[in-house]
Amino acid sequence: MLLKSDMHVTERNSETMTTPAMETLKKQYGPLLSITQLAALLDRSPDGLRITLRSSGEWVSKINATRLRLGRRVYFRTAEVANVLGIR
Repeated sequence: MLLKSDMHVTERNSETMTTPAMETLKKQYGPLLSITQLAALLDRSPDGLRITLRSSGEWVSKINATRLRLGRRVYFRTAEVANVLGIR
């Protein structure tokens, strides 16, 4: 049986363990992901990802919330994508 204090320790340990994964993701891709990089991270084709992001759904809305438009280009914030995917 886990006590509330034990759960807090477990949460803290899991944050510490996944922080290197988040740092690796930021080092590999930088602060912003292009649609091509996000597709590679999700093991999808860029065109397939574009089509998916036009649909509706809980996962899609969370990913679209990380979207950033710079001119005509579309980027996704790496840290927020990591939160959505549970990497952080």
